[in-house]
Parts: sequence; C-alpha cells; structure tokens
Amino acid sequence: MLKITLVRSPIGYAKDQRATAEALGLHKLHHSRVHDDTPAIRGMLHKIRHLVEVEEVPADAAQ
Repeated sequence: MLKITLVRSPIGYAKDQRATAEALGLHKLHHSRVHDDTPAIRGMLHKIRHLVEVEEVPADAAQ
C-alpha cells in the first residue's frame, strides 16, 4: 500500500498532470490517500512525482 500526499499545487502545470492528481483523489494540499501498489498507480505517480510525496505503509495499517 502507498500513502500519497499532495505537497505542491498542480496549478500552472499541464492539464494532464492536474487530471492525474485529481484521479488519485488528491484535491487539496497536504491531504493524503492510500492506494494499492499497482503498476497503474506507479505510472500515475511517476507522472506527478514533483507534486507528491509517497511512503509505503503496511496493508493492515491502511485500513
């Protein structure tokens, strides 16, 4: 499981990067979401790696 936190605003970046942050459920700064560690999520994180902070959390702690 990955805990993803939006640490920089997507304002001023490309529309697809803003849409990626929105698709991950990151609407406000410093709010976090927990997602499964899948290749699709990793790809999305790679696209907006300059806007987010990622940390791995154990699956039982994410519940």
